Amino acid sequence: MRKIQITTKGIKKSLKKFTYLQSIAEYIWNGFDAKATHVDIETIHSELNAITEIRITDNGYGINLNDLECKFTPFFESEKQIDPNTQHRNIQSATHGKNGIGRLTFHRFCTEAEWITTYRDGSINRKYSIRVKENSLDIYEHDEPEVVDTGTGTLVVLKGITYPDVNISEIKKFLCKEFGWFLELHTEKQFAININGERLDYSVIIGEIDFINFHYAPTNIVFDVKYIRWDEKMNQEYSKYYFMDAEGNEKYKINTSLNNKGDSFYHSVYIQSAVFNQFDFGEIQEGQQTLFGYSQNSEEYKFLMESLNKYLREKRKPFLIKFANTVIEDFKVVKAFPDYGKNSWDETRRVELENLIREMYQVEPRIFSKLNVEQKKTFVRFLDLIMDAGEQERLFDILAGIVELSSDERNELADILKTNRLSNIVKTIRLIQDRFKAVNDLRQLVYDDKLMANEVDHVQKFIEKHYWIFGEQYHLVTAAEPKFEEALRRYVHLLSGELIDGHIDHPDKRKEMDIFMVRWDKQIDVIRNVVVELKHPSIRLGKKQFDQVINYLQVILNQEEFNSSQMQWEFILVGNKLDGTGYIEQLFENAANHGERSRGLAFKTGKYKVYIKTWADIFSEFEIKHKFLEEKLQLERAQLSERYKHAGDIIDKLDSSSATMPGQYVIQQTNL
Repeated sequence: MRKIQITTKGIKKSLKKFTYLQSIAEYIWNGFDAKATHVDIETIHSELNAITEIRITDNGYGINLNDLECKFTPFFESEKQIDPNTQHRNIQSATHGKNGIGRLTFHRFCTEAEWITTYRDGSINRKYSIRVKENSLDIYEHDEPEVVDTGTGTLVVLKGITYPDVNISEIKKFLCKEFGWFLELHTEKQFAININGERLDYSVIIGEIDFINFHYAPTNIVFDVKYIRWDEKMNQEYSKYYFMDAEGNEKYKINTSLNNKGDSFYHSVYIQSAVFNQFDFGEIQEGQQTLFGYSQNSEEYKFLMESLNKYLREKRKPFLIKFANTVIEDFKVVKAFPDYGKNSWDETRRVELENLIREMYQVEPRIFSKLNVEQKKTFVRFLDLIMDAGEQERLFDILAGIVELSSDERNELADILKTNRLSNIVKTIRLIQDRFKAVNDLRQLVYDDKLMANEVDHVQKFIEKHYWIFGEQYHLVTAAEPKFEEALRRYVHLLSGELIDGHIDHPDKRKEMDIFMVRWDKQIDVIRNVVVELKHPSIRLGKKQFDQVINYLQVILNQEEFNSSQMQWEFILVGNKLDGTGYIEQLFENAANHGERSRGLAFKTGKYKVYIKTWADIFSEFEIKHKFLEEKLQLERAQLSERYKHAGDIIDKLDSSSATMPGQYVIQQTNL
């Protein structure tokens, strides 16, 4: 029997902040600290299904009898509390124990703990037991070891569960947040935690996972990177970079630059490269070189860190945009915004204030964290007063005292505040950039066969979000699925507010228009209607496709609601190429006397026109329309281009662009 160098009372006081979940996690960490690759948790239940015992088994190297005293006799006498939520983490993810005292946390939820451990002693394995009770934590007992032929490892038996609410689901959720980053770090070594025979599935808290590599061309060095964004904050681990050698062994870890930003952007980045086989992570003076391997002064490392930081900032952008909008909606719910009138001037002030908040959040989310309702109201109305007085620069001075910003963040925030009256110009420039990028993406969809784009899932969905390509300031009435009768109902409701049955008596009434949009130019009292028919990139345009558009025209001609004196109609058939039969070319010749040959006019009767265009025509029209703006803005077109592996990758990113348009018109019951 040996006595621990601190009293039972002192131990309990020191470990007062531990929950039963943190205690279980501590025993698992002890296993991994002992070089285990697998930890198994088994729960023993009573007849009423209450958990009465927990057994935690690892395949580590066990507890050598010669080391027992230093592991169960902590070398401190203080009764200072240990907070499991703020404990220090080393530069590697190895040792997590607390000089033995962590092994005594069981008293927080059970009456007794037993360690049955097997360790290697020379050429043989020895096994023995250690026992500690809740009412005498400063005393432990152990048996004499016996020779066994089983493998090394430790079984911890936690007996006499006293906490009534031990819950398996709660344990799993906690362990996901405790060990998810660690298990992901050791995927190549297949580390695992099993609970009652079922492997812990921490993928439930992974929000995004991405694989990328950075190539440093001058020395042909490749860094393989795995990025994970977590939906929930890890229990104790910050967002970090983990550096691993070519064999996948962790060599070092450091915090990323995006911790504690108040934006819930939790992430782990794992970097593997032969560079870290021999790497000096110590502090080295500028210009000083290592004799062997690499250091933080190496050009390869500088390239890596610059690439990683840029990559993370890009990953964070859509995340911040999403949360910025959430912040604004929250401000609206608590009525933090001033009561604006309904005139155009007040509407402009409201939009500018929202934009200011949105942009400030994207630069420094911490400004908006932990505000109560009154603080939210005060802060938002303070911003409104500052904007109204044109004192944005003074606002920056005040905010600089509220939160500590980096130099880059201060400069960016200062620029935003100084130029906020030009925010609409900034948004317009961003819109132009996003439109150029959208057109580049569309080019890939319709021209790059490797993307395997099809009409319905890709081209159609893309145009639904970017129907500005066929005209500005239009409302999208229908896209793809709704039949003509539903299109008629929406059309009439949009223009007049009236709700009709929408009955159409025509054999083609069940056909579906790919894109149907309308714009009412009230100054000249003209209602402009556009119907677009999109064809699969592999389909060539000919008589069959033209007749399909003519069928749409006939349905519309047959319905009086579509034929008032102020309505004009354009039908646009779009595909990659003509079919080579000469049929479409003849239509162009016949319509040439209307003077619109260059625009692809193929048919005209009264207020109805049919155009046939290739995607090359569409792209050419866009370039001509935007050429002046591109020259003035000097856009770096190459930087706006992104290469994709599949058409679905383009569709997945549609909502992240400012160039996307509102969806189909929906009849709201409140409008009736």
